[in-house]
Amino acid sequence: MPIPEDVTGDEIDKDVRQELQSLPKGLAEDVAKNLVMVARLIDEDPQGAYDYSKVALRLASRVAAVREAAGFAAYANQKYSEALAEFRAARRMTGSVDLWPVMADCERGLGRPEKALDMAGAPEVRKLDKPGQVEMRLVAAGARRDMGQLDAAIVTLQSPELASHSVQPWTARLRYAYADALLAAERQDEAREWFAKAIEADKDGSTDASDRLAELDGVEFVDAFDETEVEPETEPEIETEPETEPETEAEAEAEPEPETEPEAETETEPEVEAEVEPEPSHDVELQEPSVEKAEDGDKD
Repeated sequence: MPIPEDVTGDEIDKDVRQELQSLPKGLAEDVAKNLVMVARLIDEDPQGAYDYSKVALRLASRVAAVREAAGFAAYANQKYSEALAEFRAARRMTGSVDLWPVMADCERGLGRPEKALDMAGAPEVRKLDKPGQVEMRLVAAGARRDMGQLDAAIVTLQSPELASHSVQPWTARLRYAYADALLAAERQDEAREWFAKAIEADKDGSTDASDRLAELDGVEFVDAFDETEVEPETEPEIETEPETEPETEAEAEAEPEPETEPEAETETEPEVEAEVEPEPSHDVELQEPSVEKAEDGDKD
């Protein structure tokens, strides 16, 4: 897999860099660069991130950080069985419980919500930090919904973290999940309130709470750009059609004048020439502003 020139491998976390010190220097650099690419692509190009994770895994499968990165890359591609295997391997190497919530979510992805609920009640959850506990609560509520237990899902999300007025990195997602569960239970007024609260905490737009709230309020978004394109196209057609009528009338008025020439060929010819010549030039002068007005209409 090609590595962009701007990737040096130094971008990785210092803890991961320390893990890679067990490898030869050149190998450690190659692994680090592939891990950087995994982190860079996992949101925008999950398949690309997965491919780079496979390269890193082939080079250093005994490094926990590599197994963890491979797990997240597989998870992003909904390869839940593979992701779960990598997370378990990383946990065995480090003894950390940090991956417990995402492991439980893999069980959900594999169609085993009961297993996810068992993991939510395991002793490992008490060892998680606050963000990990909130994540575990989200997974447990999702498992309840998978099983059709909407009321239980709502109760699962009711917590001090949900009621807190302080905004944390996980606040928007927690409020959004609660609002979504309320809406699924047909409690629309409450759902609207919590979607609004989710918007207040969602400073980086990580959820679509604003769109969901607009749907509840019956707001329809109209593409005004398309309408403005249609109006100018129709207006010139209406304006230009009458403009051609004066031209034909002027021509019709000019045509009878030569008919008088046979009545007095020698005496009237100079007069006819003098009268006819200015008339076309006068017509042109009248026509030019009308064209400019049509063009102005187009611009408008």
